[in-house]
Amino acid sequence: MAERNNPTHQQQQQRPSRANRTVVPSSTFLQKIQSHAPNTTHFLGFLLLFFVSAATLLILTGLTLTATVFGLVCFMPVIVVSSPVWFPIFTFLFLTAVGFLSACGFGVAVAAGSTWMYRYFRGMHPPGSDRVDSARTRIYDTASHVKDYAMEYGGYLQSKVKDAAPGA
Repeated sequence: MAERNNPTHQQQQQRPSRANRTVVPSSTFLQKIQSHAPNTTHFLGFLLLFFVSAATLLILTGLTLTATVFGLVCFMPVIVVSSPVWFPIFTFLFLTAVGFLSACGFGVAVAAGSTWMYRYFRGMHPPGSDRVDSARTRIYDTASHVKDYAMEYGGYLQSKVKDAAPGA
């Protein structure tokens, strides 16, 4: 009886020993997966939805193809007879659309370039301005080297001309 009233004895009986408490993480992971997995009813419902949707799309595809072939068969004589009228109309519409889109594209390019130049000359440093500055510096350096070279060898050639023709 004393053992039943002893609090340490009750705690030992309520808790299993450490040797018996082995937790297998894979079993809890599998239990979580199985709890979220669809049951047979959900799977059959999904299959039914899939097959009904596929059948509906297949029927609509067949109807569309049938209507297209039927329309071509019925309207082909009208298309052939009126083709001399349609070709110039479509050519004119195509050229008009291409011209309009080209004008819009060139307008956007001019607006973008003008905006970039405005920002560059105002000192706002738009993207790519560092490349323009380095190119300008290289051009200036090359021009000054060519000028120095011309000054150096230009005088050399003038002295040679004076040697060849002393009266000139």
